[in-house]
Amino acid sequence: MDRFVILSGCSGGGKSTLLSALAERGYATVEEPGRRIVERALAEGGRRDELPGIDPGKFAHAALKMALQDRADAMRLDGPVFFDRSLIDAATALHHATGEAGWLARLAAEHRYHRLVFLTPPWPEIYRKDTERQHDLAAAEAEYERLLDVYPRLGYETMMLPEASVEVRVAEILRCLQVHLQT
Repeated sequence: MDRFVILSGCSGGGKSTLLSALAERGYATVEEPGRRIVERALAEGGRRDELPGIDPGKFAHAALKMALQDRADAMRLDGPVFFDRSLIDAATALHHATGEAGWLARLAAEHRYHRLVFLTPPWPEIYRKDTERQHDLAAAEAEYERLLDVYPRLGYETMMLPEASVEVRVAEILRCLQVHLQT
C-alpha cells in the first residue's frame, strides 16, 4: 500500500520522536507495537510473559499480531499513514528469536507498504534505556543490522535518515515521499 510509510531502524534512534512530530503536523500515525506491548505488560493486568526479556518469541508473536491489526485498522484512515516499525520488523524479530522464517516472505508479499522505508541509524548520543527499552545499544545495533539486510531483500528501498534535528528529519521524509510519489 503506497500510502503506508515505515519508520524503522535502530531502537533508540528517534523513531517515536519523529512519529510524534508527524502527528503534530496532522499525519495519521501508528505507534510501535513493541512499546505498546511492554507498556501493557507492565501495567496492572498486563501479560508479563510477553516481555521481550522473558520470552522473546512470545513477544515477537504478540508484536506480529498487533502489527497485523494496526495495518488493518489503518485501512480506514485517509492519506499517508506513518508506522513506527512494521510487520517486517516483527517478522524479523520473530525469525531472530525462534528461527521461524516463513512469516517474512508471506507478509512481504501480502502486506506491502510504501516502497521507500526510512531508517534511523544507531545514534549513541541519543540512545537511552527506558521503561519499555531495556536492551543495550549493542542489541539495538544488532537488530538494526538485521533490518538493513531484510528490507532490501524484500524489495524495499531504504533511506537512511541523518543524525539531525527532528525538523530536518521530518522535512527529509516529506521531501523524499513527494519525490517518490511523482516518479
